[in-house]
Formats: sequence, C-alpha cells, structure tokens
Amino acid sequence: MQLRIFTEPQQGADYPTLLRIARATEDLGFDGFFRSDHYLKMGSVSGLPGPTDAWITLAALAVQTSRIRLGTLVSPVTFRHPGPLAISVAQVDQMSGGRVELGLGTGWFDAEHTAYGLPFPGMGERFSIFEEQLAVLTGLWRTPEGERFSFSGEHYTISDSPALPKPAQRPGPPVIIGGSGPKRTPRLAAAYADEYNVCFETVEDTGAAFDRVRAAVAAAGRDAATMTYSVAQTVCCGRDEAELARRAAAIGRDLDDLRKEGLVGTPEEIVAKIGQFAELGAVRMYLQVLDLSDLEHLELIAEQVLPAV
Repeated sequence: MQLRIFTEPQQGADYPTLLRIARATEDLGFDGFFRSDHYLKMGSVSGLPGPTDAWITLAALAVQTSRIRLGTLVSPVTFRHPGPLAISVAQVDQMSGGRVELGLGTGWFDAEHTAYGLPFPGMGERFSIFEEQLAVLTGLWRTPEGERFSFSGEHYTISDSPALPKPAQRPGPPVIIGGSGPKRTPRLAAAYADEYNVCFETVEDTGAAFDRVRAAVAAAGRDAATMTYSVAQTVCCGRDEAELARRAAAIGRDLDDLRKEGLVGTPEEIVAKIGQFAELGAVRMYLQVLDLSDLEHLELIAEQVLPAV
C-alpha cells in the first residue's frame, strides 16, 4: 500500500507551511503530497491567511522537492477552462520531472464560487462540463507533436490547437477521478481515469463503489489491470488515548466520531483498517492530515504505520 499525505490548505496554511509538510512527506518516505483545490475555508476555523492556489503551490513544490508525487484531490472543473489547465498541468509536470497527477471533479462547494465570482451551474451541467474537460485535457496531451487537436462540444470548442506544451509524462499525467455516484462517475472513470478514488466512505461503501467502477471498466472493454483503486481517509494516529484525544481536539473533532468515520487509533489499529481497504483492491491511501503544525504526527505514521503496510 502506498501512503500519500493529503492536505486542506483552505483551512489555513501559507506556502511555507505547505513546503514544510511536503519536504517532511519526502524525507519520511511517503509516496506523495496532495492538496485540495478550494478557495474558501469550511467550518469554524479562521482560514487565515486565506486560500492558496493549488497549481501555483504545486509549481513551486515541483522545484523544491525531488521524489514525491504531486497533485490535487481534486480540482473542480468550475475553476478553470480545460485549455489553460492543460498548459498549467503540463508545465508543472515538466518542472517536476514527471511527478504530477491531476485529480479532477465536478466541484461541490457553491459558497466558494459565490465568494470569488465563479459560475456554479447545476449538477447535470457540471457533469457535462466535466466530461468535456476530460476529453479536451487528454486530447491535448495525447496529440502527437506536429499535429493539431480540435474539439467541438456543448461547452468548449477547440480549433486547430498545436496542443503544446507536452507534459513530461506520456501520454499525459495520470488522471484521478473520485466520487461514489452510481452511474456517471463509473462511466467517466472507465473512459478517462488512470485512478479511481473514494473519499471518506466506510469500508462497505468503498467496496460497492469499487465494484461499480470495475463493472464499468469491463463494459468499456478496458483491461482491468489499467485502473488503480485508492482511498482517502482522515487520519488521527496516537500511541495512546491521551495522544489521540489531543490530536482530535487540535482539529476540532470528537474522537468517538472520528473513530467511526476516519482512519483513527493506535498505529496497530490504523494498519489493521488499512488492511481492510487493501482487501477491497485499494493499493493507495491518501491520509488527510488536518493539523499541519504537528510534524510529530507524520513522524509517528512514518515510523510505525508505513513500514507495516
């Protein structure tokens, strides 16, 4: 099982904080550093000093790290047009030496759109935009150098594009699609995703979502081995109850609720729960770390969980 660190900077984190976590992620042996892509804080936290842009952050980290994978969970299609996004992601991939992955989704947080003047159409239209963005992004990256790419859809029209620049990874950076919707999400994952991710669901619900995507992959005539399955869970690890309670309090969460909803407990308990997701076919776990001041938390997981999985 690969373990990646997953952060939520909109809750309050400047770039130096994110750089410190990313470097710790690399030094401690984790596989990757991922971040959310949001422009507004959630809940009662202050959110200060304010949001940071996901792809600007990843561009900087691309040249200030050397090994770890870098990406988003996930970038909403409502934030950026697919042509400029394809350029940005390809450039960051070049800057990193081919270590970037793009998580893409429909978006869900209407308040952040209102706060920064971004249109937020209904779910059906967002899924239509999502599908077209996936087609444009992958089409631009996969068009051979010297050839042109065109696309005509309801939301986007691309005419005679040189489809440059090219990312370092060919045919393009891995695309991650998440969500547990029963129909549209599995179909789009089967058509476009390299990785399917389920966030913050129970073991049982995760297994059902994996099965739906496996069925969609088979229906599309795709090789089952070409799809990677992954899970994201909030992590709260402690050597004893007092340490667990302290970490839960630091992120404003009730420890009993966290135990039901997240990856919570002693290192041994966390290893056992990761094993339950592994039995479903998950090969990658994104550990949502909410207290970015607690480097000892990462050190404990790296010391006692990472070697066991």
